Amino acid sequence: MSEQPTSRVPEVLDVWRMVAARREFEGRVPLASMTRLQGSLLDAEGEARYTLAFDTDALRVPFAELRIEAELPLECQRSLQRFLLPVRLVQRLGLIRDEADEAALPPDYEALLVADDGMLRPAELVEDELILALPVVPVSPDAETVERDFAPTVEETAQANPFAALSGWKKE
Repeated sequence: MSEQPTSRVPEVLDVWRMVAARREFEGRVPLASMTRLQGSLLDAEGEARYTLAFDTDALRVPFAELRIEAELPLECQRSLQRFLLPVRLVQRLGLIRDEADEAALPPDYEALLVADDGMLRPAELVEDELILALPVVPVSPDAETVERDFAPTVEETAQANPFAALSGWKKE
């Protein structure tokens, strides 16, 4: 059983010591501090709340379980309006020292390659997961669907058909 979460999260954690101690942390990261994520956001208002728990499973595989809750301010590509994308995720990260160790991880684990010094920056880990959670094309669930029939013109159809020019020769 892991101990009670600590609310003040150090900037850098020693992963292997945290696993041995079965530590759990709760933290908040302002969206404004996530410089890599900011380019995809409409603005940087808000924060991400997270818990990060270290342990080993029944097979003695060291892992970190990361839970994140955030609302990311995005621009809807349909309406061009600001909307908040709710992100709620739970990720179990298998801690590995070498890329070759990834094959031994259970199928529901994502690999996290730990640096040689064993240090991990929780805020960077949260930012990485939020970047991965971003949709390719942000669309607000409230945006109206555009339903129109865009039939190609005769010129567009002719340009799209590489044999259209040959059909003219056939008539001659």
